[in-house]
Amino acid sequence: MNYDILFRDLGDRRFLVGLAGAKGGFSRTFLSQLRAVPNLQVAALCDLDAEGVVALLAELGYPAQAAVLCEDAQTAQRAIASGSIAVVRDHALLAGLPLSIVVEATGQPEIAASIALNALERGVHVAMVTKEADSVVGPHLNQVALQNGLVYTTVDGDQPANLIGLVSWARLLGFEIIAAGKSSEYDFVFDHGTGQVTYTDQQCHAPGLAGLWVMGENVSQALADRSKALAALPQSATPDYCEMNVVANSTGLIPSRDELNYPVCRISELADIFIPREDGGVLDRSGVIDVFNCLRRPEEVSFGGGVFVIVRCGDKVVWELLRGKGHVVSRNGRYACIFLPYHLMGLETPLSLLSAVAHGHASGSDRQQVHAVMVARADRDFRAGELLEMGGHHHVMTDCTALLLPAEQAEGLSPFYLAANKRLLADVRKGDIIRESVVDLEGSVLQQIRQSVLVPGGTATRAVPVL
Repeated sequence: MNYDILFRDLGDRRFLVGLAGAKGGFSRTFLSQLRAVPNLQVAALCDLDAEGVVALLAELGYPAQAAVLCEDAQTAQRAIASGSIAVVRDHALLAGLPLSIVVEATGQPEIAASIALNALERGVHVAMVTKEADSVVGPHLNQVALQNGLVYTTVDGDQPANLIGLVSWARLLGFEIIAAGKSSEYDFVFDHGTGQVTYTDQQCHAPGLAGLWVMGENVSQALADRSKALAALPQSATPDYCEMNVVANSTGLIPSRDELNYPVCRISELADIFIPREDGGVLDRSGVIDVFNCLRRPEEVSFGGGVFVIVRCGDKVVWELLRGKGHVVSRNGRYACIFLPYHLMGLETPLSLLSAVAHGHASGSDRQQVHAVMVARADRDFRAGELLEMGGHHHVMTDCTALLLPAEQAEGLSPFYLAANKRLLADVRKGDIIRESVVDLEGSVLQQIRQSVLVPGGTATRAVPVL
């Protein structure tokens, strides 16, 4: 794809961008790149730490007088009119500003849903970075956008949009997709000399991993042995389930299993793992999404949190030719792995914004349906009145495990991030999946959207438009 040709028609047009959650890690990457894209002008930044946002802009090299702290809509409007960046604490102030698109990156599902719905109701496109909200009401907000001739989209640079793009590329070319997925956030880096495995800031001694470096013919056994050798380290992550929920709703691919497989494996092994069991892999069904943990040596390149598709090979001669060029083809020659070994966070996001505001096209999917539901299984007994607390960098729900179910198996169950930070109306026993009926959803914007917007294939209780 030649992006110069794709966006040549923009000329010197400028579009005003608002960003909610402007102090986060994603936002820093986004703002660092945005100022280099002349057709996009950062107009409004929202964060509770407004002073921190101003300091961040200075760190990124924005001019000293570029930003104005604004406590009301009138001040913010004047700042934008003068060409300055309006920095606000209260996300409600975004509603009164002349924006072309709002990038929602707060990470707070209820707030994110409110900001997105408000923007779409007043004719502003939405780029959704808060996957926690997207996993619950992405299809519903997409439907509101379509009703109003707007774009609601995931963003390039984040794994869901990157994987949606790769899946759409493969389908357009006529490939049969057996599986699609991503690597989890951090690699398992094994030092053969010391027997140490490093996983982000954690380490464990696993000298036995050297003898498991070559997978062998029994794939399932080899993966089980690797997992056991690394039992001291975490091998799954809640946000992966959330991101795969977004991908499922955008592509129609379904979870490979309730608890995703998470094999610890090398990149070269992917085409022998994410294939049907009858061919030696781990899959009980095809057309699925999954996640793996990247295993590598210190000197080897990382998968970079990238994405992949496993496709069925066509002409044997063609794929043997490609194997000879270094592509990842299964040992039996029937499957191949095609992958993008990176995700660059907000550095790529301007592409999504330009596609939305200039051409009216989502860079994710504009045909979302509820194909899967991320749910929460209680890891202990909960009592009525307890708060299902959510916190931490990865927005984990305390004492709960994430599962990803096909939609038809999730009837009556609460989406994970709908239940997060809500109180229980009844006791929940250890091992039970939390049902919607036991969660106090009074005043929940997420629930209001779910109940009022009917999506294709959806199950809204009232087919009454929000608008």
